[in-house]
Amino acid sequence: MAGLQRSWARYKLRLRRKRFLWRAMFKRWQMSRVSLKTQLIQPRDILLFATVRNEMLRLPHFLSHYRKIGVGHFLIVDNASDDGSAEFLKEQPDVSLWRSGASYKASRFGMDWLTGLQWRYGHGRWVITVDADELFIYPDWESRSLSDLAADLDQKGLCGMGALMLDLYPKGPIGGKKYAPGQNPTDVLAWFDSHGYWVQRQTKMDNLWTQGGPRARHFFAGTPNLSPTLNKIPMVRWDRSFVYVNSTHNALPIELNRTYDEVGTIKPQGVLLHTKFLPDAVTRAVEEKRRGEHFASSGPYYDYYDRLADNPNFWSEESVAFEGARQLEELGLMSRGNLDRTNDG
Repeated sequence: MAGLQRSWARYKLRLRRKRFLWRAMFKRWQMSRVSLKTQLIQPRDILLFATVRNEMLRLPHFLSHYRKIGVGHFLIVDNASDDGSAEFLKEQPDVSLWRSGASYKASRFGMDWLTGLQWRYGHGRWVITVDADELFIYPDWESRSLSDLAADLDQKGLCGMGALMLDLYPKGPIGGKKYAPGQNPTDVLAWFDSHGYWVQRQTKMDNLWTQGGPRARHFFAGTPNLSPTLNKIPMVRWDRSFVYVNSTHNALPIELNRTYDEVGTIKPQGVLLHTKFLPDAVTRAVEEKRRGEHFASSGPYYDYYDRLADNPNFWSEESVAFEGARQLEELGLMSRGNLDRTNDG
């Protein structure tokens, strides 16, 4: 009986994956080409996929960071920005840009659009899928390029790398600092929580569900199980049969979710530096609640945006100043697993 139940569960997941792929093929008509430069993509390029809306504050450093670590081409869907983001991206020599004015929520929060692009351009390649407020780092990232990391993962027989989304925040109210486009966000968002995280294994998707951090303690102290999910899978050797299910928190087939340590296997884990709490977070919270594209019309996140608009202060006496990847390794928030150290690491 147990065997039949497992077979039925896996069959339903296969149907779900196929449904998401069909959705992506249908939703591609919601996108229009703005600037197509995919002919410049080289055979070994690592590609980055993202959906953005009004991210002009973050985009200059976002592109600079990912270029520095070795992204070869960016494939971005702009969801009707009106702050100059689309115009800025259109002029970038390594960015292919699409536009969609359709509902972000109805597109599975942009995943339907990106799945279609990944199906066409990402097959057989290592790809990064992130939001504009996420900066992917990993052990020795200052000296180990993404191509080197990908080669290491290939050698270890790994098809993906998971990461903890680490909320960075300033000392004082989040709207109280000044930040200029292109500046390193960690100059302003210089603090993080070094502890207060918990993990559960979800058997249905065979993934680890991580929660905690400043948002959990500040907004969800009484209902910690409702706090934001922090586990993500930003780096994958893509295949046309793959889909992300819930943002990049989990994926199908479920083998992609096994990015955590198992008996006899130590797997590397990176960190996504979450730059959501730059000074514009207060005004963005008001706009995001008005648009209602990031959450249901009721529930915990409906009040969450009100509290974020109140300009909270996440800093406490237990906050830790951000120093870099080696520090995160020592704290257990990042793991090199069985990756070799670089010569200058």
